[in-house]
Amino acid sequence: MKKEDIVKLISAEGMEFVIDKEAAMVSQTIRNMLTSPGGFAEAEHGEVTFPEISAVILEKICQYFYWSLQYSRGKETEFHIEPELTLELMMAANYLHT
Repeated sequence: MKKEDIVKLISAEGMEFVIDKEAAMVSQTIRNMLTSPGGFAEAEHGEVTFPEISAVILEKICQYFYWSLQYSRGKETEFHIEPELTLELMMAANYLHT
């Protein structure tokens, strides 16, 4: 896989999640960072740091990105969310426009 086909998402603790760019583009916020004119550092380096999102939440978000791609292609499966993560996930989803 080519470097331009992947994105590195970095949590508040510095945990790195390397995912397909197509999956990351599920998020409107990430899409804007990676594609908008104006020279965002994120677009140049293919890395996005989220100082307010914990590794546990960012991992679940990455899982959701891949689930969303599969769902959009007609594969309907459940996406399980642990109740204790619900509030933090909702806040992160609001920020990421997912």
